[in-house]
Amino acid sequence: MKAILALLTVSLASLFANFAVAADGASGVALKLLATNLTGPTVLGDYDGKRVLLAEQVGPLHLMTPDGQLKPFGDLSAKLAVNLGKFDERGVLGVAMHPKFAQNRKLYICYSVPLRASAPTNWNHTMNIAEFAAKGDTLDVASERVLLQIDRPYFNHNGGRIAFGPDGFLYIGSGDGGHKNDINKDDKDQARGPRGNAQDLNTLLGKILRIDVDQPAAGKPYGIPRDNPFVKGGGRPEIYAWGIRNPWSLTFDRAGQRELFEGDIGQNRWEEINIIVKGGNYGWNLKEGEEWFNPKGENKPLEKPYFDPGNVQFIAPVITYENLASAPQTGKGKSVTGGYVYRGKALPQLAGKYVFADWSKNMGVAQGVLYTAARGGDGKWTMNDLALASHTSGHIGAFVWAFGEDKEGELYVLTNQTGALGTKGGKVWKLVKAGQ
Repeated sequence: MKAILALLTVSLASLFANFAVAADGASGVALKLLATNLTGPTVLGDYDGKRVLLAEQVGPLHLMTPDGQLKPFGDLSAKLAVNLGKFDERGVLGVAMHPKFAQNRKLYICYSVPLRASAPTNWNHTMNIAEFAAKGDTLDVASERVLLQIDRPYFNHNGGRIAFGPDGFLYIGSGDGGHKNDINKDDKDQARGPRGNAQDLNTLLGKILRIDVDQPAAGKPYGIPRDNPFVKGGGRPEIYAWGIRNPWSLTFDRAGQRELFEGDIGQNRWEEINIIVKGGNYGWNLKEGEEWFNPKGENKPLEKPYFDPGNVQFIAPVITYENLASAPQTGKGKSVTGGYVYRGKALPQLAGKYVFADWSKNMGVAQGVLYTAARGGDGKWTMNDLALASHTSGHIGAFVWAFGEDKEGELYVLTNQTGALGTKGGKVWKLVKAGQ
């Protein structure tokens, strides 16, 4: 009898697990192809309520109509430090329209430029956060006003996602500087101090920053919100939160508590989604996921932190999943591509869920996967596959570069077929009701 009951319990558990997956996506969600012949599309957001602004990592910007028609908006290609034809984390990384864009025509772009003269000579490039104006439906490149420059020691772990919060301030995701483990490559490397960049409050690397673009401070082209954590000292005043590795998404929930979600790409064992709060320390490089990280042995977590952080209270991720690099049987991907909380009307089954993806199950093969996460009554989040009626192979056959959101809260998936820049395998898809 016990054996029969045990078998019945397992069968019921399997049935409900399968039902949860089916209810989450296969019950009617699909990807609809809107635009092709792009390189690496990195940003998509509302422009004027009728069209969206689409940016490619290699420089071109477009206006896109609901049926996928593209019109040139501007081009930053001539300004960039980027390696065409290869995988690269530099380029146009973030675009944010001013909250009063309809009136002042201002927008903000985060992009990679050649290393400025004042930077360490052996570093890689500089990341600009700059203000531009739009004239009609064209980017006025000559109007550029550089607000903030962050020198980067390596080509990778830049982050560069930017977004305006409900408070009207500009939030900036800045990665830890690159290489791996947030430690120096060798004795000659001067990219960081002995305890890494993400925990160092004297650098802007490995942080979420917050600045005021409307009220410049004396001697600076931007202001510091007066409630930033270190406005009175103890760290760089631009810092809003820290302990961040590689923020490849930074998005506000347009409803609910207006929370700020950050997708933080992990090292080898864990991928994570964080809800960012003022003054929060998210652990890197002392922690990866909820484990104590070992910077000298990335696949061997420690039993205690590799240095004493004192009385620091770390904020745990709301969503974690294993990386296939260290968990080939139970992992779910290689590199998290964060997304948005769905607030559209077309897909009520996704309402209030965080929709995101993983870049690919294989870094060299296009096998991107979509997921959702839902917050339960106990405040804990549960992650599920987003099974798509349009893609039934368990992946979408593309690398998932980014997500986008339009004025109505509908979501878009930005992909590339090769994972490299310079090829024309980039596409824009929209999450729609199956059959549309």
